[in-house]
Amino acid sequence: MQDGSNSKNADKLMRVGELAKAVGKTVRAMHLYEELGLLEPRARSEGGFRLYGAEAVDRIHWIVKLQAIGFTLAEIQGFVRDFQSAGSAPEASARVRALFLEKQQQIREQITQLSVIENDLSEALEYLDSCQTCSSDYAPTECGACDHQGHHKGEAPPLFAGLSKRPTSDGDKTYDVPVTVLYREGNN
Repeated sequence: MQDGSNSKNADKLMRVGELAKAVGKTVRAMHLYEELGLLEPRARSEGGFRLYGAEAVDRIHWIVKLQAIGFTLAEIQGFVRDFQSAGSAPEASARVRALFLEKQQQIREQITQLSVIENDLSEALEYLDSCQTCSSDYAPTECGACDHQGHHKGEAPPLFAGLSKRPTSDGDKTYDVPVTVLYREGNN
């Protein structure tokens, strides 16, 4: 008997609100997926309500996963349409494979960029850790040419060096005037 009740639960149809709750999305998202042709109700109730089966939950999880990979809903809609309109299964598979290869390459490039950024952040954090015990007698403007706490002039990590650099040209001048004063004076 248990097998029959489990099978019955698996075949239970859900209204759109129940489906939205089951997948943690809004009813509006369900309607959008349907408008885009990404989700279809299995049936309609006598009252005209859309009814979805368990396959709809899987479909929404698939959409969410593709979005997490970086596909937009429009891109998903496009390749679903291309897949369905292909002349044969091998052609359909080849189209999707090409899209997935392109996305995989983009993700690999992002991973490389993020690895560089992570390394830059690690270098800056390591450098800044030693600044925690620096004397408060030094002004922030001295950080750009710091030779304290084991640091060497001109060797600050790029993320920190860009923040702490001071003008080096003799022609560069520093002004300590509030921007509001400049606007007031410029309008007179």
